[in-house]
Amino acid sequence: MTVTLRPGRADDLLAVGALHQRSRAAAYAPFLTTETLAEPTPAALGQYWHERWSHERADHLLTVAERDSQLVGFSYLGPDDQRDPATGLLHAVHLEPAERGRGLGRMLMAAALAEMRARGWRVAALWVLRQNGPARRFYEQGGWRPTGVTEEELVGSTPAVLLRYRREL
Repeated sequence: MTVTLRPGRADDLLAVGALHQRSRAAAYAPFLTTETLAEPTPAALGQYWHERWSHERADHLLTVAERDSQLVGFSYLGPDDQRDPATGLLHAVHLEPAERGRGLGRMLMAAALAEMRARGWRVAALWVLRQNGPARRFYEQGGWRPTGVTEEELVGSTPAVLLRYRREL
């Protein structure tokens, strides 16, 4: 029952996509419709991760968490190109729904923050859906604070507001 973290590989990406779909469906179910959560499919998210990986693997890091050789979570980080070269962006922390509340998210976040420090970034940033109260509490308990900056993006065909958070490294 030990969890191990390791760098992601190309052969992880289909499983990462499927986990990403399950994680977002569980996390967003309280405020998004079933139809919205059905898209993209696990296969489409796997393809999304393949495409993203092919363009970003030189300066981004995918970390996967395994429990008993099964993928149970991942994080993804990289430079915050649009904002400040001294800032790293935590793009994602996703868990199998059954893993929530077991410490795996904190483990992935701690590893991501350590990697950001090792890369010389002084600040970490992330975006979180405004309606995702549990994720916002998770990040706030980890020392992240909202900046007041917002962006709107589509989740499926549903507009959603993202809040920017940051923390010193």
